[in-house]
Amino acid sequence: MSKVIATNNKAFHDYFVEERIEAGIVLKGSEVKSIRLGRVNLKDSYVFIKKGEPYLCNAHVSPYEKGSVFNPEPRRDRKLLLHKEEIRKLRAKVEQKGYTLIPISIYFEQALCKVEVGLCRGKQLHDKRASIAEREQKRELDRVIKEKNYSYREN
Repeated sequence: MSKVIATNNKAFHDYFVEERIEAGIVLKGSEVKSIRLGRVNLKDSYVFIKKGEPYLCNAHVSPYEKGSVFNPEPRRDRKLLLHKEEIRKLRAKVEQKGYTLIPISIYFEQALCKVEVGLCRGKQLHDKRASIAEREQKRELDRVIKEKNYSYREN
């Protein structure tokens, strides 16, 4: 059972998520407490691979209020924990043009903090418009179905 703390909704708007990978994350004590309180923001964050190790970059974890003066930097790069084979596969995909690694969500699985990383391909403007139109059609369809079901129950 996992408890989702934060999601990156902008990732679904700007990218096609083709593959999802679960990764552990290396955190300091006060960061874990801050994440448990939901004080994390994944907007504009990404994952890069440096010297064979993946890092989460630009994710903001607010300093823990009751922490000491030794609270870590809010936007520091945090190492992700993946198997070597997964890293090798992701690096090969990212080196292809148009692919990038974007964190989709951060959650706790039992006592461990995990990050769901998506292998993403960027959307162009017409793709974004098409997905917005599709979402609005689905919303309209759901609304009509709900009205029909409601009127059916009254009779």
